[in-house]
Amino acid sequence: MTEELKDIKKEKEKEARWYAIHTYSGHENKVKANIEKLVINRGNDIDIFEIVVPTVKEETETGKVKEKQLFPGYVLVKMIITDISWYLVRNTRGVTGFVGSGNKPVPLSEKEVEALGVSQKPYNDVDIKQGDSVTIIKGAFKDLSAKVIEVSADNSKLKAFVSLFGRDTLAELDFSDVVKN
Repeated sequence: MTEELKDIKKEKEKEARWYAIHTYSGHENKVKANIEKLVINRGNDIDIFEIVVPTVKEETETGKVKEKQLFPGYVLVKMIITDISWYLVRNTRGVTGFVGSGNKPVPLSEKEVEALGVSQKPYNDVDIKQGDSVTIIKGAFKDLSAKVIEVSADNSKLKAFVSLFGRDTLAELDFSDVVKN
């Protein structure tokens, strides 16, 4: 993506709002993956910038820390509502509808977004580059360090080597899954 397109995308992201999408219970991560695929396949004609399944960390009786979904049956999407984006998200497998009145989705207020702990900062502004060392804060590799080998600011993802059992394992991670060391 050229610098000009990146600048246009950043400008558009400033206009984007957060919306709650109702899904079949237990299908939240599948819906997130389906929407991510949709964004990759459609490219720039759909203005979806971030998809989040809100979770909270809970300690079990055995002392293990587990991630629990904050709102089962809901996924949050940062997007610009157009007829095309509304139709594509609404008809994604596992989505039952947008939260709002009738066919008009209602964006979440800034207070609601803050209360959910969802980042207002666009991930494209994260200063992670090839060769950086990061710590993984979410997912299967949580609390492990990794060495970044590739950064894709366009879709807010990076590839990094994680050292497991004495071997380097390649992992594809979201910017929201890591913090820079």
